[in-house]
Amino acid sequence: MKRILKIVARVALVVVGIAALVLIYLVYVGTPSRSRFMTFQGFIELPKTGRLNVLDYLTLKDHTLFVTAESSGSVFRVALDPATQTTALNISTLPGGGSVHGVVLLPSQNVALVTRGEENTVDLFDPTSLQQIKRIPVAEDADAILYDPNTKLVYVANGDAHLATLIDPVTQTTVGTIALEAKPEYPALDARTGLLYQNLNDTNMVAAINLAQKSIVGKWSIAPCEGPTGMAIDSEQRRLFAVCSHNATLVVFDLEKHLVITSLKIGGGPDSVAFDATLHRIYAAGKSGKFDIVQQDGPDTYRLLDQISTHYGAHTLVVDPATHQVFVGYASLLNQPRIAVFSRITNQP
Repeated sequence: MKRILKIVARVALVVVGIAALVLIYLVYVGTPSRSRFMTFQGFIELPKTGRLNVLDYLTLKDHTLFVTAESSGSVFRVALDPATQTTALNISTLPGGGSVHGVVLLPSQNVALVTRGEENTVDLFDPTSLQQIKRIPVAEDADAILYDPNTKLVYVANGDAHLATLIDPVTQTTVGTIALEAKPEYPALDARTGLLYQNLNDTNMVAAINLAQKSIVGKWSIAPCEGPTGMAIDSEQRRLFAVCSHNATLVVFDLEKHLVITSLKIGGGPDSVAFDATLHRIYAAGKSGKFDIVQQDGPDTYRLLDQISTHYGAHTLVVDPATHQVFVGYASLLNQPRIAVFSRITNQP
């Protein structure tokens, strides 16, 4: 009996030890691993809104970074130092309900919109004062959002509802919906054709949408992608990039031939992807805490330059096309959420 008790005690100690190590790993935020292609410039720390802080979309415009805190419903407005964009001159907060997701800034109005998935609304607010202007009811699970300059409509992907909502930002009303028949994740606009491409997470497909007609004009498989999440488009070379959360893959889709031309393995749980058209680089971030850098050598040729270790839950990013800096949003436990800022090393390809 004593022998059994000793074995049980040892097993319990091992379990407690493993749990303690996991907790330390989740709480402690170290510096990212070194890279030959990117320099880590530091962290921008955000206000802590609870024990667990999960960030979602990052939106950057004119040295101002908008960050949504999915776990608390807060939207942070971060005024960056224009000289470096590595420090925050001021951080202000728009509070709100949980499961906040995307922010879109209208080009000609001092108005921004944010999706709130639990409350099934799109909220209009002043992006300078962060005063709420109006709340628009939409279908359930309002998630990704973007503005189409051609139709002058705001597009909202409603995940659980399997549809998209269209909003006229001038009248501040919904003007239609588009049935998608699957769960949408992230959309992207093709600047050349004006079509919107929407990935469908549960069917591993991408749909082309004509917003003026409010209809789907094409739908194709993006296999071997499983569980597409983030998406970006290279309109000039007619390529679409999708990251796939279920099998840790980046796929490259030909927008003219409507087929996947290549795929690469990347870090686990990828959620966000961005394309720097000047450097021909693709950046991806995933929940496993890997930040991937992929070089586009040609429309059909891609190679993984580096994989930087960040922190578990650092799954969201945005790239500044002017400075080529990349901002990666970290989740946090018992700690302040933060944004890691990276810049390219110029003596590398």
